Amino acid sequence: MEKILIIEDEINLAEGLKDNLELEGYSVITAFDGEKGLERAVAELPNLIILDVMMPKKSGFDVCRELRSRGFTMPIIMLTARTEEVDRVLGLELGADDYVPKPFSMRELIARIKAVLRRAPGKKDKDIIIYDFGKIKVDFEHYIAYDQSGAQIDMTFKEFEILKFFTQNSGRTISRDELLDKVWGYEIYPTSRTVDNHIVKLRKKIETDPENPKHILTVYGIGYKYIE
Repeated sequence: MEKILIIEDEINLAEGLKDNLELEGYSVITAFDGEKGLERAVAELPNLIILDVMMPKKSGFDVCRELRSRGFTMPIIMLTARTEEVDRVLGLELGADDYVPKPFSMRELIARIKAVLRRAPGKKDKDIIIYDFGKIKVDFEHYIAYDQSGAQIDMTFKEFEILKFFTQNSGRTISRDELLDKVWGYEIYPTSRTVDNHIVKLRKKIETDPENPKHILTVYGIGYKYIE
C-alpha cells in the first residue's frame, strides 16, 4: 500500500483529504505545520507528499528545499492558494513535481496523485537500467547515481526523469514544451525557464565540462538533444 503524507495547517482540509485518499486505498499520515511535516517525511519516507505552501514554523517552499537538499526524491505535490506564476515556478524549481491551486477538485487532485505516482521511483523500465556518462553512472531501476569512486550523488526525482527521457530519445531534438509535457505532465506549462534551470543543474552533475557539454546539447530556438 502506497503511503501519502499530507502537510497542511488547515486541519479540516487535511482530515478531509485523508478520508478521501484512504477511500482510494492509500495509507495516509498528516502533519499540521512545516517543521513536523519535515520530521515525518524523513522518518516515514512516504511514497508521495501533498505539501501546503503557507504554513507556520516552515513554509512549504522551505520544506521542499530542505528535502531535496538532503537527497530525498519522493514526489511532492504543492497545494496552495498562491497562484502567481512566480510562485508556481519557484515551487517547481525547488523540486516539486506538481502544483495544485486552491480551491481544487478532489477528483482532479486524486488524478494528479495517481499520475505522479505512476512516474515515481520504483516503476521500472526494462529497456533502460544503468547508463554510464563517464563522469557518473545512473541506475534508472533504483534511481541512484554514482561517481567514479562509487560514492552516491544526490539527484532529484525530476532530474532522474529528465535524464531518463533523454536516454529514451537519444539523438532526437526535444523541445522545452515536450519536456514539460512528458516529464512534468502539465497541460498548462509554467515556463520554459523551469526546463533550462534543470538542464543547467543536470549538466553540472553528468558533464565533465558543463560549459562545453557532450551529452545534453542545446538546439537554439528549439530545446535540447541528448547524445550518448
